[in-house]
Amino acid sequence: MSNIPDPIREGLARGWRVHGGPFRAIASTLECDVAIVGSGAGAGITAELLARAGLDVVIVEEGPLKSSSDFHQRESEAYPALYQESAGRKTADKAINILQGRCVGGSTTVNWTSSFRTPSATLRHWREHFGLQELSEEAMAPWFAQAEARLNIGPWLTPPNENNDLLRRGALKLGIEAAAIRRNVKGCWNLGSCGMGCPTNAKQSMLVTTLPAALDHGARLLVQTRAQRFELEHGKVKALLCAPARSDGSAETELSTRIVARHYVVAGGAINSPALLLRSAVPDPHARLGKRTFLHPVVISSAQFEQPVEGWAGAPQTLYTDHFLQTQPIDGPIGYKIEAPPLHPLIFASTLTGFGEMQAELLAQFPHTHSLLALLRDGFHEQSAGGSVTLRGDGSPLLDYPLNAFVMDGARRALLSMAELQFAAGARSVMPVHEMARPYASWNEARSAIAALPMQPLLTRVVSAHVMGGCAMAGDEQRGVVRPDGRHWQIENLSVHDGSLFPTSIGANPQLSIYGLVNKLATQLAKQLTGREVALA
Repeated sequence: MSNIPDPIREGLARGWRVHGGPFRAIASTLECDVAIVGSGAGAGITAELLARAGLDVVIVEEGPLKSSSDFHQRESEAYPALYQESAGRKTADKAINILQGRCVGGSTTVNWTSSFRTPSATLRHWREHFGLQELSEEAMAPWFAQAEARLNIGPWLTPPNENNDLLRRGALKLGIEAAAIRRNVKGCWNLGSCGMGCPTNAKQSMLVTTLPAALDHGARLLVQTRAQRFELEHGKVKALLCAPARSDGSAETELSTRIVARHYVVAGGAINSPALLLRSAVPDPHARLGKRTFLHPVVISSAQFEQPVEGWAGAPQTLYTDHFLQTQPIDGPIGYKIEAPPLHPLIFASTLTGFGEMQAELLAQFPHTHSLLALLRDGFHEQSAGGSVTLRGDGSPLLDYPLNAFVMDGARRALLSMAELQFAAGARSVMPVHEMARPYASWNEARSAIAALPMQPLLTRVVSAHVMGGCAMAGDEQRGVVRPDGRHWQIENLSVHDGSLFPTSIGANPQLSIYGLVNKLATQLAKQLTGREVALA
């Protein structure tokens, strides 16, 4: 694919100001109007809007700058280079594996493009329980519409691959509605390797949209640079202290760069954003910082079909069903969204249960394997309070997320729902991804077996790619870390602009929720700092 234009290399040739890692050295002191920590969904939207407003912006990214020329559709290259902890980030008890981006563009560079507006039920819950009166469906609609236009979010009109179509056929057989997922792509080649970085620049991630726009407007980008902590003085941030980062994200040397700005925006993603504020000893009078961190805990069901499924081929995750959300009260037993994830050998083998001869047999059936995943909607019930971000001795973040009986009840019901869907679609066998499960040859057999499985952490395989909360916004400081405008309750020149703002999980893939909300917050911030009206181009 060497003949495909590379907008990142073209921008560098035009003179983008990129420093750190293999690029120009970073000065010991930098001054700017706004320093933004992170370069993912929230940071990218913020950087474009503030740069368009004429502000001098510095973007600080812990990961490397990679581009389409570096994306070869190889898991062995992508996971170490583009993900937190080489796609092996885990909760404190190792019971949940978390896929989270660590590169320029953040998780938008490696996600599967699924785009949902924040569900109306979620927004209503936030208004009723967290005092976020501005966040109605009607009030948010124009902000979502702007983001959707900017990032080419729209229907995916190509027929689904077999992996997704099996979800449609199973749902149809059971009388359950399944709908199409909108995607943020432009000229997509239907390759299916979205999680390894898009080699054709079709995915409209921050890497190829908002960040290039910000750099073209004079923003500076610091890569392989870790934001260590803020210096605080008299209720304000005085400076941001940074250090070169190793490939694993840890600091390579002592503090080496001091960034002095008028305003600071934290957008490192849930887990990393609370950790930065914790390292900085930011005031937290109501003990909210790092608390109520949500994951959409995911459980998986694997099935074998007579025909080839080839889950690696074609656009990933293009169909879903919300039947098990819509039939469940939002504050009742935990509900779940069901989707069909892409399948690639390394993630497949490392997520699958079993070992030795058993796993070898399952891997031999890889082309005939189908998977469904269920996103559990956490955060809406008193027994679903999520997890807590704390710091290890070296200052790196650690998420403790208890998988209690309430969550695991949802996990069992989700495994039952997915097995029934797969048998309805014609599966010859179904195996819940659980250490004590085995392939079951009929729905009756699977139903009895799943009902008897011990739903315990480490036995039930749980994963996540959605991290939310930890710096929640709320209408008063007793319930949140930041105000409804994204500014910190106690630190006047500090804002948070990422998924850590959410006071619960979304109940849907969160990237568009971040785009829409941050579009609103960053537009308001630009007006406050400059008096100018700006909009996403």
